[in-house]
Amino acid sequence: MSTPLYWPGKYFYYPIGNTSAVYLTRDLPPEEPANILLLGCGDPRSILYTIFSEPDNSTRSLDFTCCDYDPAVLARNVLLLSLVADKKPQAVIWNIFYHIYLDTSSHSTLVEQCKKLAQLSVSAEKWAASPYSAFIKMCTDYTLDEIRRHWLLYIDMQELPRAQAKKIRDAFSSEMKSITKNSAKGDNLSSARSAGPLIIDAMQITTEQFRRYWKTGTTFSDPKQIAAATILNPTFVYSLGGEGFSVHYGTDPLITFHHAHVFGNAKGTVSVSDMVKSAKAAFAEWCSKFLASISSTTSPIPVIRIFLGEATAVCRVLRSYAETGILKSSVPVAQWRVQLIHLNKENYSPGGAPSKFNVIDTSNLDNYMGLLNVLIVTVPLLSSRFSVLYTESLRPLAQDASKEFRDRLYADITTMALLLDLCPTDYLSGFTSRCNSHELMVHAAHVKGASVGQFHEVTTWKSPLSGDLVAMRDHPDLPSPTFDPHQLGTLLYDIYHLLFEQEDSQHFFRLNERHIMHALSRANIIQYMRASFALLLKLIRDRRQINPEHWLAVMDRFFAVADADDSLRMDTLNIHDLCAQLYHHGVYKVRDYEYRPPKIGRFVGWTTVPPLVRIILTVPRESVQVLQDHAEKVPTPLLQCDVGGKVSLNIFADIHVAFGRVIPMGERARPWVVFEEDPAGFHGTSSLLVSFIMPTRLLTDFEPAEVINVNFSVRSIPGPVTTILAPILGLKLSLFSAKLMDRSLVQVLPEVPAVSAHTTPAQVHATTPGQIGPSNAVSIDLDEECELVSALTSRIPIENQEARQLFAAGATPQIKQISACTMQINLGRFTQRLVYPFPIIGSQHKLRLARKSMYLEVVVPASGPFKADGMQLNRYPVVGDPNRMTPWNVHRLHLNSLPIIDTKAKNLEQWLDNHIGSMMSMRERSVRKKNGDDVLVSLKDTIHALFVRSSGIQGGAMKRAFSLSDSTNNSDTIIFVSDLRYDLHSHTVVCDAYALPLTKPLVQELSAPLGKLAHSGNLVNFKQDLQSWKQMLPALVERCRYSWSHGPNCEYKSNDNIPLTVATESDPLCSCGRGKDVDGMLKNSDWSKFAPHVTRMALSPLFAVSYLETVIRHPNERRCFVCRKKGKMKTCTKCQKVRYCGPVCQKRDWRLHKEKCRP
Repeated sequence: MSTPLYWPGKYFYYPIGNTSAVYLTRDLPPEEPANILLLGCGDPRSILYTIFSEPDNSTRSLDFTCCDYDPAVLARNVLLLSLVADKKPQAVIWNIFYHIYLDTSSHSTLVEQCKKLAQLSVSAEKWAASPYSAFIKMCTDYTLDEIRRHWLLYIDMQELPRAQAKKIRDAFSSEMKSITKNSAKGDNLSSARSAGPLIIDAMQITTEQFRRYWKTGTTFSDPKQIAAATILNPTFVYSLGGEGFSVHYGTDPLITFHHAHVFGNAKGTVSVSDMVKSAKAAFAEWCSKFLASISSTTSPIPVIRIFLGEATAVCRVLRSYAETGILKSSVPVAQWRVQLIHLNKENYSPGGAPSKFNVIDTSNLDNYMGLLNVLIVTVPLLSSRFSVLYTESLRPLAQDASKEFRDRLYADITTMALLLDLCPTDYLSGFTSRCNSHELMVHAAHVKGASVGQFHEVTTWKSPLSGDLVAMRDHPDLPSPTFDPHQLGTLLYDIYHLLFEQEDSQHFFRLNERHIMHALSRANIIQYMRASFALLLKLIRDRRQINPEHWLAVMDRFFAVADADDSLRMDTLNIHDLCAQLYHHGVYKVRDYEYRPPKIGRFVGWTTVPPLVRIILTVPRESVQVLQDHAEKVPTPLLQCDVGGKVSLNIFADIHVAFGRVIPMGERARPWVVFEEDPAGFHGTSSLLVSFIMPTRLLTDFEPAEVINVNFSVRSIPGPVTTILAPILGLKLSLFSAKLMDRSLVQVLPEVPAVSAHTTPAQVHATTPGQIGPSNAVSIDLDEECELVSALTSRIPIENQEARQLFAAGATPQIKQISACTMQINLGRFTQRLVYPFPIIGSQHKLRLARKSMYLEVVVPASGPFKADGMQLNRYPVVGDPNRMTPWNVHRLHLNSLPIIDTKAKNLEQWLDNHIGSMMSMRERSVRKKNGDDVLVSLKDTIHALFVRSSGIQGGAMKRAFSLSDSTNNSDTIIFVSDLRYDLHSHTVVCDAYALPLTKPLVQELSAPLGKLAHSGNLVNFKQDLQSWKQMLPALVERCRYSWSHGPNCEYKSNDNIPLTVATESDPLCSCGRGKDVDGMLKNSDWSKFAPHVTRMALSPLFAVSYLETVIRHPNERRCFVCRKKGKMKTCTKCQKVRYCGPVCQKRDWRLHKEKCRP
């Protein structure tokens, strides 16, 4: 595992997801088969919603690998899908999956279905022969065994002894009453955030719904239905938490559904019943589409693969299988288990289950594992540069959650992107098409009584090179860039220092002195250990294919800085853990490991003594009982092992534990062991087995083996963990200690390092005809602090003989940037493109000419948000091969599946204008006020105007046709808005529209209908930078393209350019989609003559990126209108425009303000 081990004193079971469903294929072309990995998958809401959102005529295959470490979650998921497949009544399926209490009929259906599933899952072979195996496949036999065990528990619960059943019912009754009572203290935001831009409207009703759910255990409003639901739903009773109540206190069925349209389209007051009715209708639609998809005879049937295992373990096994083809791993399923992950040979065979993915969704594992750990395990599983990774955060650690993202990377984003070949798309674009303004608003406002401990942030990661169509077509296999070993070693040590600097209490208090109480409340949340860092180094080395000689220099520099830095005082206790992990994972071998340890102590009689050994410590169960006894006050203490004697002490954090017993086997020369796991786990009687690796020399070189102890302890951290447990366990917080030489309690085994698949292919490409010379790897230079990227350098050795003669004669190459990552160099008749691994500022290039040595270098700065060139050359790229195109930084959507906005709804103006306006950052609003020249600000202004005019909330009567014209009033493009729709999963809105680029021939052909439209008074004219619109139109078209494909005669292919042109009175779009999917045009008689010439498009707001710039001002940063004091202000209740620090300043200003005060 790459994450520290916590004692699970309080386990929370998530039978239902805690965020709304998302469209998982939103970044894939519609023609591309989807291999999707869902880590921490939770319930199947996003699977069902994705299938629902795919068009009916879709021919793409959908293959979902669903990983979760709680078998109860997976058992419920398969139960749900099987009920849908068997066409059980929708109302009954809803009850079984979402209700804590069931009526007799629903409970009977549940039990009968579980009996059926249990009969079909006796063995992997029998499941493979079942009708469900066509679309539900088990990744491991252990997965099937565990979920079958839960189905049997569901069946048998009705036969439990009366006293045991009463204990369970009483626990549910007590906990549900407690949750209901606590929910009365303020508004609950969890379900309200699923309403997106209407979160404020939804808050009161969702809070009431939440209370009702926990009071009744159902979503019913009818007292008779509530009264009939008396049977405890067994799928809520059994989980990793054992038998009883472990359900998370925030569980709410309606969180997983979308509610914006419920409140936005309301004609009157929305009730709880309205919300539930809408959710049930959506659920029915999702299930109906799923049933249709698995019954289809014309389209590929979706496949849902079920994988039981902890996320990092699953990823390690999948990576190993992809590299070696080995099915049986030595990786345990999860902590507290000794069962190893063995892939099912029938599913994982050539052409079978995927082990690399073009979509990986990680839920909010970021909060549990840490962002770096998520990247470490997922990046190697991405199948190509066009693959996409989604990370998600829900529980911020910092006080300003909107800015926390940068800190979670522990390095500059550009620098990390170049290390990993992966970058957030919104970072490079400076905008996002997914809205989180409602999250920012709640976070900034700190709504009184609301739970603001959550801040939902979704990040889309792609290769930075993949956003440059020119670069990907010219150099799809671009050599990995190179780093100066000295600089890279320094950078890596700085990351190491940031990761572990707060281990020392003095550092902790010094770094957090301004927010010490907040820091103490978060002190126990530690996500990284030395094994994590070793795996990060492995990822960087492998991802950038650093050759062994350079990597050795990098690591030498790393340790040179580490030796010189004496500020990490706790590092002296952890350095051997780091060295062991580096060696174990094949990253680096410290020189001390070169010699053979002596055969003394525990190694007497061994054939060979290796550099690493594995220690297995047997800890009596009563020794850890203290943790269970204090679970209420210290629910999740961090656990570790340490080994030491009279003069030495070393800590080892990468430990694996399970309840059971260890049986020594083999001979003294070659010891090995067998584990017997206690199936009862925490509820059994067996000892706790604790396993970790360590350097052998620590047991032989420093002091006699007889004085060395192996300890299992709680990690000491500032706060309640230490203050509560130290009086009980002592200052060392030791739970149990055993002598190294005690063979009954301590097993010592040889440990074999992992086999490294590290390869370093040659970085030089051969010269092709017409080239000046070969394209070598780009070199990355960091600044003097080794933190930021200062320059990227591409060197071309001049090998072409004719080019050498020109160069020697003094010819000067001509340089220009032609795309985000590509420079073009011309030397005489020779043209060559230089591709960089990251967007660049080509206008600031430097040209170095070495005429004697016969090479030239082009040095450029890295681009980025709010910098010149880079992605600004084409802000809205369309990428992919000619047959599979997709937008790079605006998500795809299936317009026909999105609900239409009712423009006659009573509160439309109140929420829509605020929502569209929220796409501007504070900086952009300042630019706008000062009439500054900013293309994106101008574009956002036009998008805002287009939305408010087409909805009729501003500017008079509703208008649905818009003309874009240049500064000379020359109209170039007409946009027809058919409908406004809710983009539910992205919490925003979208114009379902059609683009009509006006070329001269087309204007002549349509002169009559154009003239009629122009004189009708229904055409609104916007003066706009037409070039930016022409750049954007192909992306807006591609994002909603589902009913047609690009043909062999597509102009994009023949012109090798998207858009085709940005020139005035020319068409930037290919003709493939022209006149297709135009029902929205045909329903308007005035537009029907334009229908053959338009192309459907989806226009939505482009939101500022909150971790890059301030979007919503924090209340404490506002100033009083009178005295200019900062702090929490009181707003004038009438006009809501002026703020005061208190009544004194308000009264002082009233004489002047009352003349302007208008509601």
